[in-house]
Amino acid sequence: MGRRRAESGAGRGASSSKAAAATPAAAAVSNGRHFRTKRGAPLWLKITASATAVALLAGAGVVALLVWRLQSNVTVSDLNAAVGEATGAPLVNDSTDPLQILILGTDTRDGANSEYGTEEDSAGAGQSDVMLLMNLSADNKRVTVTSFPRDMMAPIPSCRDSKTGEVKPALAMAQLNSALQMAGPGCTVAAINALTGLHIDHFMLADFTAVKELSNALGGVEVCVDHSMDDFDGSHLVLPAGKSLVQGEQALAFLRTRHSFGDASDLARIQAQQYFLGSMVRKIKSDDTLNNIPKVYGIAETITKNLTIDSGLANIPSMVALAGRLNKVDLAGVAFITAPYEPYVGDENRVQLKEPEAAQLFAAMRDDANFTGTGTAPATDAGTSAPSTDAATAPAAPPAAPTYNKAIQPVVAVNATGVVGRAVEIVNALAGAGFTNSYQTSVAQTASVTTVAYGADFADVAGDVAALFGIPATSLVSDPTISGVQLRLGADFVSGTTYGTVVIPPDIVASTADDAQSCLTVNKGYYTY
Repeated sequence: MGRRRAESGAGRGASSSKAAAATPAAAAVSNGRHFRTKRGAPLWLKITASATAVALLAGAGVVALLVWRLQSNVTVSDLNAAVGEATGAPLVNDSTDPLQILILGTDTRDGANSEYGTEEDSAGAGQSDVMLLMNLSADNKRVTVTSFPRDMMAPIPSCRDSKTGEVKPALAMAQLNSALQMAGPGCTVAAINALTGLHIDHFMLADFTAVKELSNALGGVEVCVDHSMDDFDGSHLVLPAGKSLVQGEQALAFLRTRHSFGDASDLARIQAQQYFLGSMVRKIKSDDTLNNIPKVYGIAETITKNLTIDSGLANIPSMVALAGRLNKVDLAGVAFITAPYEPYVGDENRVQLKEPEAAQLFAAMRDDANFTGTGTAPATDAGTSAPSTDAATAPAAPPAAPTYNKAIQPVVAVNATGVVGRAVEIVNALAGAGFTNSYQTSVAQTASVTTVAYGADFADVAGDVAALFGIPATSLVSDPTISGVQLRLGADFVSGTTYGTVVIPPDIVASTADDAQSCLTVNKGYYTY
């Protein structure tokens, strides 16, 4: 009975409700004790709801204000200034793709940097005294930071100045750090792209002020030297023996000093910069900086106020995504490398890339190779990854004893990889195998696959050359227009002397961010007592 009464009551309520909805005037007349209108929300609920709405709107307003402030701070320049190439950001996903970020430090004395010298020292965009190429793996497990010496000689492509629109002609050979002054950071990006075969996704350009402010935002970086020192004729860095926390002017002086450490060479300077960066990474990780929103905002404001960046990075989501990815990298996965170099043939006070190690390094970087053994990419044995065993790419059969004189066979290694100096290693290997009448050449147009072309009566020589390098027999091509053999190196054979492998130069990693580094060795000329 109780159940039926409940159902009956429910029916009456529903019927009355419908009637009221159908005839509002009648409902108003009939309104009595049993048909009261629905009570309004309690006053306390209205006040709470209003306060919450205001707080949410205020919070959204603060966030919008902070985003606007960061966005308005940004100084932007074209990513790639090479004439004939796209200047905007490449089609990469900053959250999931492997990323290449070029970090540049300029020695300009313009504006706030005038206290460190005059325009005669360096004006305009300045020269890039620091050139670091940071590669972040797709799995967020590995970061490789490659330093390029400031005195390195390299080809500079034709660039368009992003500020003036002026086109600067290409230079067959020039100091790499001059590309910045030539046509801005996008020209340095273009030069390093050409040098390495990589496609840089973003850049950051810092001046003296940016270094000071960033080190302050981090609360200082710990360094250690083995003797008290005073760089009296350079950056004026003064440190006691042992550990010190440097920030502001001291941090800048540490990074600028050119002769205070080791043998006073540019290599010693690079090692000091890598030491500083490793310590900075450890500081950020130990303080859990990238999980601290106020700190991240402070760093973001410092970056946006003091750095010039490309348009693809000049938005808050990209910065947040990058910070989140870097936060996942273990210290052991952060490797510091210096691009292999040797004295420049035209001037012993300058340097050039050392081959074949440089070509091997850049090929490994393009392959997203694992330099530290961390992450998901397979570690390599003896610096070489395993070659493909696909039947379609099976190497040519090992050569039988030749019926010809290897020393007189004309064999040309044609570099169509787009990697400067790639054919040096191949010619050396040919000579070592007895093909001493071999030489190298290069072509402007790159090829995607490697072929071994041969003229009339040279099929046997071509087969032996292919077998020497493990090149598939299907890559042999008859070409009656040539005399001898042409080994045309393509983008599938950019390092090493065994086709299908990626070679990592031995001992290429100088240090990792988790290294318990000893104190830097001070040059005796800068001792204090």
